[in-house]
Amino acid sequence: MLLGEAVRFSWQALRASPIRSLLTGLGMTIGTASVILVVTISLTSRDYILEQVQGIGSNIIFAYYASAGGSTVSEADYIKMADVQAIRQELTSDIVAATGVMSNFDRILIGGKEQDVKVIGTDQDYQPVRNIVISGGRFLDEGDVTLRTKVALLTDQLATRMFGGRAAAVSQVIKIYGLEFTVIGTFHEKVETFGQSEVERDTILIPITVLRYFTPEERIDPLYVQVRSAQEVDRVAGRLQEILEARHRPGARYRVDTLTAILNAAKNISLILSLVLVLVSAITLLISGIGIMNIMLVTVTERTREIGVRLAVGASPKEILLQFLTEAILVSLSGGLMGILVGVAIPLSVQLFADIRIPISPVAILVAFGVSCVVGLVFGMLPANRAAHLHPTEALRYE
Repeated sequence: MLLGEAVRFSWQALRASPIRSLLTGLGMTIGTASVILVVTISLTSRDYILEQVQGIGSNIIFAYYASAGGSTVSEADYIKMADVQAIRQELTSDIVAATGVMSNFDRILIGGKEQDVKVIGTDQDYQPVRNIVISGGRFLDEGDVTLRTKVALLTDQLATRMFGGRAAAVSQVIKIYGLEFTVIGTFHEKVETFGQSEVERDTILIPITVLRYFTPEERIDPLYVQVRSAQEVDRVAGRLQEILEARHRPGARYRVDTLTAILNAAKNISLILSLVLVLVSAITLLISGIGIMNIMLVTVTERTREIGVRLAVGASPKEILLQFLTEAILVSLSGGLMGILVGVAIPLSVQLFADIRIPISPVAILVAFGVSCVVGLVFGMLPANRAAHLHPTEALRYE
């Protein structure tokens, strides 16, 4: 029997019981779609997590004073603005920028009531290093820092609370530490850190050289460094540690951290999640394959007399095997193709209604299609082999 004839006979047999064929292939549809959706979900979640972490700042190193190493704490142990300048000079070939943050609080009049608001002092390099997004006006420039200009930026939330909107806040005058500051812009973090960074919901940015006059001690916490290459982050972090320790008294401890560990942890979590979901999908496909095998065994039993007639008129066991194996593969492939369509259609539909980039893996589609073929072949072999080895005389006598 030619393969074309086997396909034609198999198609006629499947059309004779359309409901059974549809339900048999439905399990394969669900299993195949789940494989594609699982991979899509894992890729999307991984990209989202990595984007959130990297949104804090790419190739970032942050450092801060940890302890005096058993000695009495001295103000000289703290990271100073002079340390930031020294790091810029000594690591100039390895880094994009270095910046420092000083923090304090002041009572600001908001809606007729005085409230505590965080005031951050920094410089012009803070925006690119921390991926700060300017939503109105401009950021601090070198002149503001050098000339100690009394200018300020408000977070979007604070600008809305104080002036009703971001645009309305620009050029307004506010009082900080009893002095008048002109609002030159509004901002927000590229990725929401929910108060886990130095930027809180209600925060004001001013030049660090101005804030220094309103803080009892000069203390940079944290110090940020942006490295040119991701491959150099660990090396530069070690060098940064050496510079800080060399510039301060022996025994002073400084914590130098990077986002590398967080990124690696996010990747590992995503990998484990993907493996678990793929295992669940594999179980679904296995159940679908068993369903196909059971239905094909029932089909062989119901068509025993037909098989006997075909054997009696000259069909060989190999041809019987090929026909029933082809039926199983057709059911599996039909369900697999439908599963691929469903697995691709769902992410595409989500992208149409939501501004979310959902990556669809071509590898997952190929794997799903290949698995459909294998499932039909493996689980169709037993029923097909049983049909091929029926004795013609007994098959003809079967009622």
